[in-house]
Amino acid sequence: MENTIYDFEVKNDKNEITNLSIYKDKVLLIVNTATKCGLTPQYEALEALYEKYKDRGFFVLDFPCNQFLEQAPGTIEEISEFCTLKYNTTFPRFGKIDVNGEDTHPLFAWLKKEKPLDKGGIKAKIFEKTVSKLVKDKKEGDIKWNFGKFLIDRNGKVIERYSPAYKPEKLIKDIEAIL
Repeated sequence: MENTIYDFEVKNDKNEITNLSIYKDKVLLIVNTATKCGLTPQYEALEALYEKYKDRGFFVLDFPCNQFLEQAPGTIEEISEFCTLKYNTTFPRFGKIDVNGEDTHPLFAWLKKEKPLDKGGIKAKIFEKTVSKLVKDKKEGDIKWNFGKFLIDRNGKVIERYSPAYKPEKLIKDIEAIL
């Protein structure tokens, strides 16, 4: 049974197996992303967070996911090119991944088990109610939509889970508290 984020392997954007232990002693924000979503502009705020805190050991880990109305189409190369050209992203990107359903990647199964509920607010609840009508076969604890976020401390433990509608800039206080 995995106890920390460091127990997982994922495919990077070059389709190579990467053990997340390379991020040992770092603060991580893990995000399931999409390039054709109303929330896609969050890439800009995610990059701003990464730039602001990377020298202090903070990383945004980008996991494209095509499960929500197929809003992450294309190859990982096409997704990377889009993110780099449109949003100037420089944080690590990984291979496309399933975050819900029978093919859920073990990393996201573990993240959801560790923190089954999103932190949000009124706007997040309204957003989630809207998108819940678009998601079939949803289960308790599932990722609600693109741009669900998990904050991981330097010991590899999940500290918080944030609603997709929760703006990245609102995470500053939580990030600074564990840096």
